[in-house]
Amino acid sequence: MNEPVLVLNANYEPLNVCNLQRALGLLMSGKARMLEDGRGWVRTPRNQYPRPSVIKLEQMVRRPRPRVKLTKREIFRRDNYTCQYCGRQTHHLTIDHVMPRHRGGQHRWDNLVAACPACNRRKGGRTAVEAEMPLRHGPGEPTATAAYLFDRHLATNADWKKYLDGW
Repeated sequence: MNEPVLVLNANYEPLNVCNLQRALGLLMSGKARMLEDGRGWVRTPRNQYPRPSVIKLEQMVRRPRPRVKLTKREIFRRDNYTCQYCGRQTHHLTIDHVMPRHRGGQHRWDNLVAACPACNRRKGGRTAVEAEMPLRHGPGEPTATAAYLFDRHLATNADWKKYLDGW
C-alpha cells in the first residue's frame, strides 16, 4: 500500500506523489480518476480494484510554483555528487560555504556547494579566491521542474515519463 502514485492536476500538471492508500481514497470519493494502472489488483472481501500508477484530480488545485527545498541531499544532487573544487565524483561529500559563515556568509543556495572533505579542510575559513580554489560551477537554486522533482521515481515507474516530459 506504500507504492508511489503520481497525482496530476486537472490540467495534467504534475502535483505530487502519494501512496496507494491515499490514491484509492481519492478515486473512491470521486475526487480523481485513474489514468494508468497495470500493477495488479487490490482485493477486498467484496471487490477488487486496479492499482493506480497515475491519477488525475477532477478539480483544479491552485498552488504556488514549487521550489526545491534547501537540504544537504539536494545540494549534492544539484552538484551531481561532484566536489566543486577538485571535480572528484563521490558520495562521500561535505557542504562548504563559499563565503564562510563567520565572515557573513548565509546558508542559502547561492553560498553552498558540495566539497570533498580534503578540499573543505584545505579551503578552511577562507573564501574560494583567497584559498586559490576556483569553483567548477557557480552555485544557485535549481529549477523545480517536474523531471527534477520526480526523477527518483522514474526508474520504477516508466509510465510516468509521458506525463512529466511537458512540464
